[in-house]
Amino acid sequence: MSTRGKRHLSAGIALAVTAWLAGCAQAPRTQLPDVPMASAFKEARGPWIEAGGSTAAIAFDGWWQGYGDPELDALQRRLIENSPDLASALARYQQAKAATDSLRAAQSPTLNTSLNAQRDRQSERRPLRVLGPTSPDWYNSATLGLDLSYEVDLWGRVSRQVEAGVASERAAAADLAAARLALQAQLADSLLQLRGLDRDNALLADAEEAYTRAFDLISRRHEAGIASGLDQARAQGQLESARSQRRQSQAQRAVLEHAIAALVGANASSLRIEPAPALRLATPVVPPGLPSTLLERRPDIAAARQRVVAATATLGVARTAFFPSVVLSAQGGFQSSDLGRFIEAPNLFWAIGPTLAMNLLDGGRRKAEEARAKAALDESAQRYRGTVLAAFQQVEDQLVLLDRYGEALEAEKRSVDAAERALALATNRYRAGAAAYLEVVTSQTAGLQARRSAVDLETRQRRATVALVKALGGGWNAETELKASAAR
Repeated sequence: MSTRGKRHLSAGIALAVTAWLAGCAQAPRTQLPDVPMASAFKEARGPWIEAGGSTAAIAFDGWWQGYGDPELDALQRRLIENSPDLASALARYQQAKAATDSLRAAQSPTLNTSLNAQRDRQSERRPLRVLGPTSPDWYNSATLGLDLSYEVDLWGRVSRQVEAGVASERAAAADLAAARLALQAQLADSLLQLRGLDRDNALLADAEEAYTRAFDLISRRHEAGIASGLDQARAQGQLESARSQRRQSQAQRAVLEHAIAALVGANASSLRIEPAPALRLATPVVPPGLPSTLLERRPDIAAARQRVVAATATLGVARTAFFPSVVLSAQGGFQSSDLGRFIEAPNLFWAIGPTLAMNLLDGGRRKAEEARAKAALDESAQRYRGTVLAAFQQVEDQLVLLDRYGEALEAEKRSVDAAERALALATNRYRAGAAAYLEVVTSQTAGLQARRSAVDLETRQRRATVALVKALGGGWNAETELKASAAR
């Protein structure tokens, strides 16, 4: 075979080996685990939600305005501006973004420079002494150099590192959106609880006032010998019970007010939310849409999906460690012992050429790293699957709570009406002397409990709408899908 033929054969073999290695180093494809899907939410029924409908236009901010509380809107603005939890989530995203920018830098050549000037003394007995025994013991040394290097990304190691970084950055951005939504929902939930306690406290205040009048009346009747001491004791016990319940309600409200202050980044000693027992909040109708849209709306699902992408790219990086790396490098500059004639042509030096490096024996470290990356990918895939399943559970939970709370509230309102009729009858019978005061006390207690239960159910129903908004991943198109019904 001629020399030329041998060269062609060698070039062909090198090209074939390169193509084979490139095929072996092909990046793994991102595969998300299968999650069972339904055509509709099972619990999406009843007048408390709106089934179906498009969710293409999503208003992630402003959904809380459907409750009709101006204080909630003002607090939400303070939350965005001052929340320490939201600020820390933003800082985590910025860290991820900076890390991605650092990885992108590996795709560009690096250029370094150094300047060194020193006074040296060499040992008189130094082996292989420069110029022999006649060389000076003292001399100057100065070097000005530039180093240029660039890694040829033959197997995609660098690009996959960047891909993993970009996916991690996107996951951090989704985490920021999830943290923002979670804080907004927590604030709305806390304020709705506080407004429910405002109404509860007003009910207890009215009851305490009514029980005080009743106790005074029974006390006068007892002094006149008309009412028994047992009736007086029952009236007093009912009054003190109402006072105790009111103080407990006030304590719960104060604790909620302090929690809201911490959420919005305010001092608990300075923030005050004025009671508004007369404020009639609305209960917005939240459209859940179709189950398939949930995967697109939830920021935590988006974050889990991006972490699967990042883990897949990291596995690809681990596999490229089995292939050689090629680095193109060049260096040059000036070097001299005569500082007065430093930058001159004779002092110029340079070097240029590629470096091929490959690890031949590492005791199984690369295989272990590949196994670790594969296990990390499996973990992230299962976390994604668990996040999706939990999301569907949360939506179904809140839908069934809305439905059952709505039915329970209607029944409780009928219970309030019945308790008021029973109280009127018991009072008339007592005044006519046809019944003991125990009937009045029992009717009053039942009526107060029914009214408090109705307020509590209204509050829990509104809190369930907040939880449903959070479970769905944010707000909705208010112009076409928001329907509010004032609480009665």
